[in-house]
Amino acid sequence: MDLEHKSQPKVVAIIPARYHSNRFEGKPLAKIVGKPMIQHVYERAAAVPLLSRVAVATDDERIAACVRSFGGEVVMTRPDHVSGTDRLAEAASIMDIPEQDVVVNIQGDQPLFPAEVVSQVATPLLEDPALPMATLIYKIIRPEEINDPNHVKTVFDRHGMALYFSRSSIPFQRNPEEPVAPTYYKHLGFYAYRKGFLLTFVSLPEGEWERFEKLEQLRALEFGYKIKVVLTEHDSVEVDTEPELRRVEEIILAGK
Repeated sequence: MDLEHKSQPKVVAIIPARYHSNRFEGKPLAKIVGKPMIQHVYERAAAVPLLSRVAVATDDERIAACVRSFGGEVVMTRPDHVSGTDRLAEAASIMDIPEQDVVVNIQGDQPLFPAEVVSQVATPLLEDPALPMATLIYKIIRPEEINDPNHVKTVFDRHGMALYFSRSSIPFQRNPEEPVAPTYYKHLGFYAYRKGFLLTFVSLPEGEWERFEKLEQLRALEFGYKIKVVLTEHDSVEVDTEPELRRVEEIILAGK
């Protein structure tokens, strides 16, 4: 039993964080109820029992100093990454994470994420050693999100494997008079990768679908890799603007 336990892959969370943002400069350091947003995210991740390690990956010394100030682990990465996934991969290499371990990408702008979503996105990779990556989806209940390109939609097969992700409304209902409307699912920005596949993924060239849709997960599908989608009951609350920051603060205060 001890040998089996030791061979079980571990789950590590990495939180990519950058200071510069077109919509919200210095977002990770913005205060929510007296604490910087990156601290809220880190502390939520650190409280997840499944995670063996949590680190923030950044290229900015201001963010790094903040993380160190509350006792968090920080990994300094290059400043020239074009995506959070590239930063994630470099951090995973620096941290010397074993190839079969699972790396969960937790967005630094989701300070209210439920602990359950980490287990939901990581468990498929723990159960199936051949699975390279997984992500979360949520059943759309707000009609305005169906045609909103900022809410990415997805379709998947009967085994829960993603077929496509799009900013368009998929599936398209050709006959609006059909008595039953399609069920739409939106993609949530939580990913789990096998560490070995994460390095493979960032080495792949940009895919054609990815170039048009500006969705990097399409690169995996275009090159023939499977993505397990996991349906969750938890919607994500992302902070991209200062009004959204105030909304999150109100939610936290209302829960106290």
